[in-house]
Amino acid sequence: MTLPPALAAALAAAVSRATGTPFRLVRAAPVGGGCIHQALALEGPDDARYFAKLNDPPFAPTFAAEVDGLVALAAAGMRVPRPVAQGEAAGRAFLVLEHLALGAGTAAAHRELGRRLARQHAQRGPHFGWARDNFIGLTPQPNAPSASWPEFWQTRRLAPQLERARANGHDGRLQALGAQVLAAVPRLLDGHDAAPALLHGDLWCGNAAFLRAGTPVVFDPAVYYGDAEADLALTELFGGFPESFYEGYREVRAIAAGYRRRRVLYNLYHVLNHLNLFGGGYLPQAERMMARLLEPVDPTEKER
Repeated sequence: MTLPPALAAALAAAVSRATGTPFRLVRAAPVGGGCIHQALALEGPDDARYFAKLNDPPFAPTFAAEVDGLVALAAAGMRVPRPVAQGEAAGRAFLVLEHLALGAGTAAAHRELGRRLARQHAQRGPHFGWARDNFIGLTPQPNAPSASWPEFWQTRRLAPQLERARANGHDGRLQALGAQVLAAVPRLLDGHDAAPALLHGDLWCGNAAFLRAGTPVVFDPAVYYGDAEADLALTELFGGFPESFYEGYREVRAIAAGYRRRRVLYNLYHVLNHLNLFGGGYLPQAERMMARLLEPVDPTEKER
């Protein structure tokens, strides 16, 4: 595709400054897979290639938050697309990343992703939360620090989504159940020893892939320090991770008793977010999850 000349020049200049090597943009090729930003492969001479995201200027904070998350995950040992440059030019915000040839992984590659995620979760923070707010999809994600995991999950995760749902016209049963779930959070997490682990924050199967050699790569993070099970729960919400992934995870980190009930509590956040982003099709699922959380605990329920 043909970019406006001013934007093409700005992207080439930003890459050149960041890398210390002159980059001449020969071609900008559209890349599929994104639902929020315009995605391009920036191609230069001699097979030089970068991945770029473009959007309107109000989206610049989402790019800054993405860079912050990628840097944190890389420091914890995860392979991520390396951030190259970000900025605004010609009426567009942009983020340029390392271009990686990604694809599906084998069972062994997924097992290694599980191991790496478990090792990432060994990285501990000083509190629950993060040094800055960021985004879960397009939804602002508040990360003000808290010493209490139940309080954090109540006030920084579920309550803002319920407030947003009310503003979107989802009242009635959803809000009645939501108020009960909010009040039940301390009970639902009672006895669970949650530590402030470094989380990817948005680890569904669309945000993980593999290099040709099988190395796992993760991207599009929404990082914060929280219960490691919140990451693990999301990997199960939409499927796509084979059993070898969980086998690899359990090789490094055990999954505590009671996880199956907590998994519902943690995934409720993402289902509410999908309700707010994509509409009422997620309403019945959110209400079912809330009703399940309010049921008495079955002492015969088996753990995985």
